Amino acid sequence: MPANISTSAITLLTGSYTPDSGGEGPGIATLRVDPTTGRPTYDDEVRPLPVSGASFLAAHPSLDVVYSTNETEAGGVSAVARHDDGALSPLGDPVSSGGANPCHLSVHPGGEWLLTANYGSDTAPGTVAVHRIGPDGRLLEATDLVVHQGSGPVIGRQEGSHAHQVLVDPAGRFVLATDLGADAVFTYRLDTRTGILERVAVNPLSPGSGPRHLDFAPGGDLVFSADELSSTVTCHRYDAATGVLTALSSVPATTARDVANQPGGIVASPCGRFVWVTNRGADTVAAFRLAGTTLEPAGEVPAGGTWPRGLTLAAGHLLVANQHSGTLAVLRVLADGTLDQPHPSVSAPSVVCALAL
Repeated sequence: MPANISTSAITLLTGSYTPDSGGEGPGIATLRVDPTTGRPTYDDEVRPLPVSGASFLAAHPSLDVVYSTNETEAGGVSAVARHDDGALSPLGDPVSSGGANPCHLSVHPGGEWLLTANYGSDTAPGTVAVHRIGPDGRLLEATDLVVHQGSGPVIGRQEGSHAHQVLVDPAGRFVLATDLGADAVFTYRLDTRTGILERVAVNPLSPGSGPRHLDFAPGGDLVFSADELSSTVTCHRYDAATGVLTALSSVPATTARDVANQPGGIVASPCGRFVWVTNRGADTVAAFRLAGTTLEPAGEVPAGGTWPRGLTLAAGHLLVANQHSGTLAVLRVLADGTLDQPHPSVSAPSVVCALAL
């Protein structure tokens, strides 16, 4: 089985758009995932925490603390404490993300820095922010804010830069930030003493591709991109010594025709042989098999809802956050990397992401 298997129930936190951020969700909710079936059920003993615009979640590597974007025009990030009984509570007040519409964040492996991608707006460029994390997990002062520059050929989406994801490479050496508006992946080095980002490379991608999210193969030598605007999935060679990406192969994200499609979440299997992508528009999850450095389609199944966005691997299943239908669906991963038809989904209004703990 190409997925992680657990023998006990898995805690799952979902993030959703709240009424003050254009959705109907509760913010952050807690579920339990059955390790055998992968099916999630709400933990009725844990009340949802109303975090505004909780569009992406990331866990601290050593503390029971989770960080959430506050995806609004004002832009913020929140720290959330998880208690022994599973209860959630704010850990300090939200802090400014330094830009508009923060849509992704990650914690540096050392646990001392939070990295946030601010998508920006029609008038504000995409940016990447760095915040210091205190010993108890609280968010402290911002230490850096880098502004992306660039544009692309897609009218209405690429007049300016739009940072969409920020993550640390598997070696912990570089920080990579995708930019949907600039058709590029920016590579930075983080000074872990000062929290300052130094740009070391700008990796151009195909014009009009609109890179949204990346995921690394386990070895760290390959990285896969979900290209939102060209509706493709691309395999890149990653040079861990320089932070440079080189595109190797690209395939359509969906076999659906005559439908406007935008890939959303992307996950590489722990064994490194498979990649899965959500398709917003086609409303599917597509599986791909890696043959050397070439991605080959390996099947496509319904997402169990509409506008599938976040994709999370847990207990040998993929959990799909279907934003527009407000459902969290379950797809079993088969031994050959293909996907079973979705199990009955659970209601999750305006859900956009999930984090397995």
